[in-house]
Amino acid sequence: MAFKLINAHDVKEGTSIIVDGAPCTARGNDISKTGKHGASKCRIECIGVLDGKKRIVAVPGHERFEVPLIEKKRGQILSVLGDTASVMDSESFETFEIPISEDVREEAAEEKQCEYWIIDGIKVLKRVMN
Repeated sequence: MAFKLINAHDVKEGTSIIVDGAPCTARGNDISKTGKHGASKCRIECIGVLDGKKRIVAVPGHERFEVPLIEKKRGQILSVLGDTASVMDSESFETFEIPISEDVREEAAEEKQCEYWIIDGIKVLKRVMN
């Protein structure tokens, strides 16, 4: 589900784009000059938001990328059981289970506030606040 389209030239560090069907965050964009026989090329390095895999894409500068719709919400961690956390949304008081990524595993504890993202219907725990 794309929110809008952007050109490869407009991708900057921190921009979210869809690469190979997966939402990614751009880490860099190297743009070559236009040449005698064609358009400029962009080499975009990005990291998957859901899987953490590094992806490198080389495309013409006029290539268009979809920008995913990312909702950022806050909640409270109710309990932690293994690799999943039970989280209650701060606005709607809805309770649901979210898998815990390795980045926030040590910080995740009961009664702590957290920020989670909803990307294409998939909930991801991004950070834990004190």
